[in-house]
Amino acid sequence: MIDVSTNGAGDASAPLCLHRETVRPEWLDYNGHMNVAYYVLICDHAGDAAMDWLDLGRAYRERTGGSIFAVEAHVTYDRELSEGDPVLVETLALEAGVKKLRLFHTLRHAEDGFVAATNEVLLLHVDLVSRRVVPWPDDGLARINALVSAHGRLPRPPQVGRHVGAPRR
Repeated sequence: MIDVSTNGAGDASAPLCLHRETVRPEWLDYNGHMNVAYYVLICDHAGDAAMDWLDLGRAYRERTGGSIFAVEAHVTYDRELSEGDPVLVETLALEAGVKKLRLFHTLRHAEDGFVAATNEVLLLHVDLVSRRVVPWPDDGLARINALVSAHGRLPRPPQVGRHVGAPRR
């Protein structure tokens, strides 16, 4: 795992670990644990951090008018989180194309290490003026492809590629 507090500046030989958060009281639902929407929010923040790491995030958008839109996502909720729980997100780059990037986030309890949720998301590169999907810039695609290649050597979590459904009992 690459941790931004240590060597996260450029190494992609492990899942990116670029985002940490703490479960806030306002994120709890009436069951006393974190509401489903906030698992997605935390993973979205991790996606933003990954795009910044690739130099295709906020600064890129401001420079070029290009951005990303999430067009499909799949979430698993594996274990509940409560107020004050520290979380971290590991990000794998699964697949890329000239206009797309598929990421997989594993949201973990930062102290106990258990998997609380996963989020697989398909992102498309968009020109914000035309609001159309367009190819990544060559240098950006090269960085994405390098990350996908490095992460392609890593084991795939069992949740990758899952569809909605419950095991039969």
